[in-house]
Amino acid sequence: MEKKIKIAISGAAETTFCSPNINDTAYLIGKELAQRGIITITGATTGVPYWAAKGAYENNGYVIGFSPAFDENEHKNVYELPTDYHHLIFYTGLGHSGRNLILIRSGDGVIFICGRSGTLNEFLIAYEEKKPMGILVGSGGEEKYMKEIVKEARKEHNKIVWESDITLLIEKLIKII
Repeated sequence: MEKKIKIAISGAAETTFCSPNINDTAYLIGKELAQRGIITITGATTGVPYWAAKGAYENNGYVIGFSPAFDENEHKNVYELPTDYHHLIFYTGLGHSGRNLILIRSGDGVIFICGRSGTLNEFLIAYEEKKPMGILVGSGGEEKYMKEIVKEARKEHNKIVWESDITLLIEKLIKII
């Protein structure tokens, strides 16, 4: 049986500061991953990851989420997170930072779309782990700092794709995975 590629989606849970139409963009990324038979994994949250999950789910893709919560009740009522558009949600009980580590380690690669501090946390984990990464250039938020972080870190990582076209981003990321 052929091993399926898993790509984590990292991005802003709150998208008001992202580029225009970012929800549509995230949806199209999820759709394209599904059409390529790639498993989409998310932090089981709102915003960019939610829309990517919806795009994958509605286009016959398989979607796995990793929640910061201990169980479904905490996920819905304390973190106020959705459960739709996922086939399976793992409740880590580790809060956001612990969940982020599991999410990034679970993917064969990561796509970064817009983002805030949580996305930067996931970016730094992926960078340290030398995980194949695709950064959607021009998506807004903390994405604009990622190149500077790589430059200042002075640590070799040759598996990063910087691309503004979602199809090219996915194609290039798959090649390095």
